[in-house]
Amino acid sequence: MFGHPVGLRTLFFTEMWERLSYYGMRGLLILFMTETIEKGGFSFGTETAGAIYGLYTAGVYLLALPGGWIADRILGQRDAVFIGGVVIAVGHFSMAVPTKFSFFAGLILIAIGTGLLKPNVSAIVADLYPEGGARRDAGFSIFYMGINIGAFAGPLICSYLGENINWHLGFSAAGIGMVFGLIQYKLGLKDLGEAGKLKSNNGEERSAAMSILWKALGVLAAVIAGFWISQVTGITHLTLVNFAQGTAYLILVTIALFFGYILIFQKWSKTEKMRIGMIFFLFIGAALFWSGFEQAGSSMNLFANSLTERHLFGWEVPAGWLQSVNPLFIIIMAPLFGSLWIWLGSKEPSIPVKFAFGLVFLGAGFFVMAWAATYASATNKVAMTWLVVTYFLHTSGELCLSPVGLSSVTKLSPKPLVGQMMGVWFMGSALGNLIAGLAGGKFESLPLPGLFGNVAWMALIGGGFFFLLMKPMKKLIGEVK
Repeated sequence: MFGHPVGLRTLFFTEMWERLSYYGMRGLLILFMTETIEKGGFSFGTETAGAIYGLYTAGVYLLALPGGWIADRILGQRDAVFIGGVVIAVGHFSMAVPTKFSFFAGLILIAIGTGLLKPNVSAIVADLYPEGGARRDAGFSIFYMGINIGAFAGPLICSYLGENINWHLGFSAAGIGMVFGLIQYKLGLKDLGEAGKLKSNNGEERSAAMSILWKALGVLAAVIAGFWISQVTGITHLTLVNFAQGTAYLILVTIALFFGYILIFQKWSKTEKMRIGMIFFLFIGAALFWSGFEQAGSSMNLFANSLTERHLFGWEVPAGWLQSVNPLFIIIMAPLFGSLWIWLGSKEPSIPVKFAFGLVFLGAGFFVMAWAATYASATNKVAMTWLVVTYFLHTSGELCLSPVGLSSVTKLSPKPLVGQMMGVWFMGSALGNLIAGLAGGKFESLPLPGLFGNVAWMALIGGGFFFLLMKPMKKLIGEVK
């Protein structure tokens, strides 16, 4: 961290502890829900558990949009991060109480808290570098390393405690990790200078924003109450799976209507329209990628738990430990990919080519899983190597697609639309996570070679589509990379 603001250290460790708590709990989530009641779980079917997993992880990304809005207009990023961290910790400790009510309340609280913390801690990092440029890029590289250290350590700690001792002890460990993050964040606030403070102290603007927030919460409460009454009275008969599927369609329809409105009813130049159209394709590509990649916590976690031989030196490795393979590969490979792009210079692949490679690597990983699934059974478990190779390929895809995604959106968007298009990117992540949960729910009902093979073919077809669009896109948008 030499040469960087001292406040970067504070944010580095805050995000590291938050990611430790998030990924630590996520590694346990679907395993706990599908475990039998005799062994401390809820004995949910994989379809129900997958729907819950998908709704929770999608909610984390969707709530980042109002979380950023609240920070910008009411709280300021600093207070939003602290309040978000407190809500996350309370959520984890709520899940440590062995009741279904406390479990679901905990998931909701974690999603709300993460929506407040995650987008705003990144915004404070940017505030530390008002000059921008390469120094800020380097600062974000250090910051992202903290994310992956936390993502690596979380499953190792929480999965060991949860799977080997008590599930709720694993959830408690995630909460304790978030408390550590809050303590060091408070101690390091003095090092942040003016970064993250509320930009506008206009009382009228803040009051107006508070009024909008209360009205929105009132409408949300009315919708929830109406839905609950309709379910209780038998007017509707939605299951969690139906609700998750409906939410996925709602996100797709919302995005389609948004882009239709932008392109048809607003005036943009031909080039601007083409670039907005490209953002739509990037949204589809990102949603497709995350719908496969995020099965690490759903279908592949279930595969690790029930169909993978995990004994090493006479000791059974917790299934959740395999969730740490991806962040470990990122820590090792991210500098290599960064060096590769620099070495290629003017020959660095364009945006669509990087997306294409990301999807091809994802598809290759799922072909490995389909191959493994042809051999795997409850009596003939396969080696952990299959999952390790899959995560290597998926990490390669992530390093092609993920770093360029949000940056591309900011470059391609007309200036008045940058904030809205960043929201579109988050919705792509939410949609992908939701589909990943629903796909994981098919773990018991579909033949696994077919399930994994279908995902592989979808990813490869998507990658081929981006390869086909390479030249037209480059011609339309110039040399934007």
